[in-house]
Amino acid sequence: MVEALCKGDKTALGRAITLVESNHRKHFEEANNIVTQCLKQQAKSIRIGVTGVPGVGKSTFIETFGQLLTSQGNKVAVLTVDPTSSQSRGSILGDKTRMEVLSKDPNAFIRPSPSGLSLGGVTRKTRESIILCEAAGFTIILVETVGVGQNETTVHGMVDFFLLLKLAGAGDELQGIKRGIIEMADAIVINKADGDNLTKAKIAKSEFENALQLYPPKENGWRPKVSSCSSTENTGIVEVWNIISNYVDKTRATGYFDKKRKLQNKNWLFEAIEEQLKADFFKDSLMAEKMEDYVSKVVSKEISPFYAADQLITLFKTRS
Repeated sequence: MVEALCKGDKTALGRAITLVESNHRKHFEEANNIVTQCLKQQAKSIRIGVTGVPGVGKSTFIETFGQLLTSQGNKVAVLTVDPTSSQSRGSILGDKTRMEVLSKDPNAFIRPSPSGLSLGGVTRKTRESIILCEAAGFTIILVETVGVGQNETTVHGMVDFFLLLKLAGAGDELQGIKRGIIEMADAIVINKADGDNLTKAKIAKSEFENALQLYPPKENGWRPKVSSCSSTENTGIVEVWNIISNYVDKTRATGYFDKKRKLQNKNWLFEAIEEQLKADFFKDSLMAEKMEDYVSKVVSKEISPFYAADQLITLFKTRS
């Protein structure tokens, strides 16, 4: 599978991602083996996170943007994340149908995945999927997130460039100035800047530019740029790519690009440890048995949640 994947076989890539996303214990070792082999491939890629509230036009933007990139000879992988219902546990996974033209492009690969119940706007295995796509020869990886607002911080920790899409005239201009999301964004793009909305888009662009003047430059010296585009009319898309290209050139020249990648790998290890400990804890039969008793006591206010957690973790460590 790895051999076929490294030759650019999309079917093998899809199967590998399915293995990585599997929660079955029997697939865990095989998936780890595949990811380890793919890590050895020297992939020179650009990872771009695309985020924004639902309805901002992320899928339409990515389709138009992706076509521009493939027309320039790039191989583009799109990892889209669909919200999972907390009640039915189901996901629509409809992004591929919304990117009808790009999905037929031989130099593009689109993979929709359910977000599960993970926070941060990305699926739990997005990092591994990025590595598999890079090993398959894709030079630009686009990660489209759920779009759940300020909780979308996880994607920032796995991409090189963080792009925030905004709408003009939607009443969220001031919301967009909230410190958390702005500090993470490397560029803000006002989407749907066409027709009757063009004037509003120009005003929104000016407002964001003024707001960004209040923020100090990022650690790498980069000041976030503001642009506008229309994904349906294919205007302003080239300018967005020029901003990203300029950012990549500058950060590679200073060494910040590689420094950030190494830091992300370090954080990836820490998150994997937390994830594995959590999984082992809840799969332990004794913990499951004791949990009911402690939950009952917490609900009835006999003990605090913090005390209950401390007792359960202490018991788990003793068993380990």
